[in-house]
Amino acid sequence: MTTLTPAALPVVTDAQLDALRTGRRHRSRRRTIAIVVMCAIVVVLFAAMLMLGNTIYPVSDVLAVLAGQQVPGASFTVGSLRLPRALTAVLAGIAFGVAGSTFQTMLRNPLASPDVIGITSGASAAAILSLIVLHWSSGATMALALGAGILTAVVIYLAARGGESTGGRLILIGIGVGAMLDAVVAYLLLRAAVWDLSVAARWMTGSLNGSRMEDVPPLAIAVLVLVPVVLLLSRDLGALELGDASATALGVRVDRSRVLLVVAAVALACFATATTGPIAFVAFLAGPIAARIVGPGAPVILPAALTGACLVLAADLLGQFAFDTKFPVGVITGILGAPYLIYLLIRTSRRGGSS
Repeated sequence: MTTLTPAALPVVTDAQLDALRTGRRHRSRRRTIAIVVMCAIVVVLFAAMLMLGNTIYPVSDVLAVLAGQQVPGASFTVGSLRLPRALTAVLAGIAFGVAGSTFQTMLRNPLASPDVIGITSGASAAAILSLIVLHWSSGATMALALGAGILTAVVIYLAARGGESTGGRLILIGIGVGAMLDAVVAYLLLRAAVWDLSVAARWMTGSLNGSRMEDVPPLAIAVLVLVPVVLLLSRDLGALELGDASATALGVRVDRSRVLLVVAAVALACFATATTGPIAFVAFLAGPIAARIVGPGAPVILPAALTGACLVLAADLLGQFAFDTKFPVGVITGILGAPYLIYLLIRTSRRGGSS
């Protein structure tokens, strides 16, 4: 039996250590700069949401309304109409971005976002059932959507588990389950009364129209509670990206961490879907865009959250002001995300799939 002696171990030179430290500092600095810039972009887009419209209000009026002062015209337009819309856009973007990035990292596949694998379809179908059949309140609708999304995720996971290609099967099964749930939604719309169709259309496309301040607190609580959970588990998430065996060797409690991450990500996606409808491809795009911005090897959850907020805010502004006709935010994100999805599907098929 051969015994390793200190002389037999690989020697790391001071130059190599310096190179490693320099690379680590460079990645950290790049990520910090990216986060600061994205925060500034979110603030600018948020301010634009409050200022722009049929009447353009100056920054002084917007700040006065936010401070609780009464400004003729602006108090209602900014405080009651634009502020709930802007807050919902930011919170939904953060929720979708974190949920999508968590699934994509944990399953090591850019296709594994909640909207692609059918989880948001489950939440959306439940929300439409609640609104146009059961006629439940917004709070009950959100609870039903959350439960349906979690149940959909459990069904997809149980059907896909086992073997060496769980990730690939999960995506394929999720796409199939999503198609079945979309058929359920189509059936509900076919049987719905005419006056219910306008309500259901919001859930079909994903829209910020009709955002109300009373719908903001549940989504805000979900984001404030669940996003820190994912951030606290981000180190475990990075280890899970290496595979279960490697994560276990690094001391990660794989089953516990995976369950917590899945529950948090599914809940975020479902809360956002129940509030805004299934805004297409935000969860799908936020993670890859954030990863490109911060560079390889850097934690991506927080940048993905900010990227999701930027995507929803920017898409809503484009939908409101860039065209002669006003489009829901989900239409704009769908136009942006569909080509990237097609590209990923082609690239994945050429590589023979992903596990």
